[in-house]
Amino acid sequence: MRIKIKKTGSFKHSAKYLKLIEDATVYDVALKTPITFAPNISQKEKNKIYLKREDLQPVFSFKNRGAYNKIINLNSKQKGSGVIAASAGNHAQGVAISCKALKISCLIVMPITTPEIKVKAVKRHGAKILLHGDNYDAAVKEAKEIGKKEGYAFVHPFDDKYTIAGQGTVGKEILESEENYDVIFVPVGGGGLLAGVSAWTAQNDKKVKVIGVEVEDSACLYEALKANKRVRLKEVGLFADGVAVEQVGKNNFDIIKECVDEVITVSIDEVCASVKDIFEDTRILSEPAGALALAGLKKYSKKVNRKKLLAISSGANVNFQRLSFIVERSELGENKEKIMSIKVPERPGSFLRLAKMFGNFQISEFNYRKSSSSTAYVLVGIRTNSETSFNRLKENLKKKKYKFDDLTSNEISNDHLRHMVGGRINHTLSKNVKERIFRTEFPERPRALLNFLEKFGDQWNISLFHYRNLGSAFGKILLGIEDGEQDPNKLTRQLVNTEVLFAEETNNKAYKSYLK
Repeated sequence: MRIKIKKTGSFKHSAKYLKLIEDATVYDVALKTPITFAPNISQKEKNKIYLKREDLQPVFSFKNRGAYNKIINLNSKQKGSGVIAASAGNHAQGVAISCKALKISCLIVMPITTPEIKVKAVKRHGAKILLHGDNYDAAVKEAKEIGKKEGYAFVHPFDDKYTIAGQGTVGKEILESEENYDVIFVPVGGGGLLAGVSAWTAQNDKKVKVIGVEVEDSACLYEALKANKRVRLKEVGLFADGVAVEQVGKNNFDIIKECVDEVITVSIDEVCASVKDIFEDTRILSEPAGALALAGLKKYSKKVNRKKLLAISSGANVNFQRLSFIVERSELGENKEKIMSIKVPERPGSFLRLAKMFGNFQISEFNYRKSSSSTAYVLVGIRTNSETSFNRLKENLKKKKYKFDDLTSNEISNDHLRHMVGGRINHTLSKNVKERIFRTEFPERPRALLNFLEKFGDQWNISLFHYRNLGSAFGKILLGIEDGEQDPNKLTRQLVNTEVLFAEETNNKAYKSYLK
């Protein structure tokens, strides 16, 4: 999704940030990071692609800039009382390293779902840590309450003029480089980096476009622009934890409406593909949020040629446990792997005849499930070099009278079916009882499943349950429930009471083909 911003034409809110960015103090703890030309990505995208390497900061993220600039501008009483912050990781490291340099005590409230690599990094910088809540917003609420009670100064990760100014030095460095870029792509969580970079860029070089990039499941800025006011998301995705924010900052939103040209949203698969791209050009393993800007750049570049496009590579604090998921989904994000469900007759020689249809295609996986005495379904992964070759395969399948579905974008197929054993219900359900299928994400924390089951109760029978852990932060769940109630909303209301947000998938093609 893309949304162009009708700029106000004035710099009412952003004008003051020119001096704030010019005067920002960041280099006591931050580096002037290089801009790297990316030859492999450039060749693929048919544009000149550059990466602003904030992944090379001492804390492997740009967050030390804004944190230090905020903390050094506290008054002496605030510094003496100590500071508190809330963060999913990178801001926490920025605050911790800043407080260490300034010899100020600090407490960081981090969500329970924070990757272990980030928790350990914060501890190494000497900060005290309190784990609280499933997401950033829950941690913020707790941090503010503690700060008010204990007299600590709260260091906001994005909605603060000094934090924004500190992040704005990234934009200043970009414009001071030798190249004249056409577009700068900036990752968006709460909007601090985008606000700072765009405030400096829009007022110093009006030829350069600035585009914000969000993950589809955490697009708080996109929704705010659609509504023309800040909105709070009901849920945020947990995979790209560095940008998992429910609401864009107030100061940030005011600046963005004046200085940003466009906002693009991308899928998790596209982010994973960009992690791979950054690694191939730099040998740096980016965290998902760190590759977010490049994912937006790649989406934009499909419609332009011979442009100089720069993406901010914003962080490299990747959780090692997530690498398998990133590798798996990067093929889908690059549109190189397709997932198909194909119906075949259940008789000798069927597999051989089907295999011949694939010719020189590389098969990444092959899953079979007998459906009846006469038919079976095959879930097959196919690596393709182009959309044209895949379309040719589909035409050949049609000519041979095969019935099939393209499940490449089907969440149940990608997150669950490929990893499941088992099959269909092998008994007849009671009259008026049907199986309903739901999917959700659980934060990976003690008692998460038990808490859900206790709140769900024992009125309905659970007929299917599949859980996949995707690193230390969260897991994905596929849930089947036998529902015999006349009012279908009764079960829905009960699920709402568990405080876990579910999406119903009872009519999903993958479920119908393999599990129903």
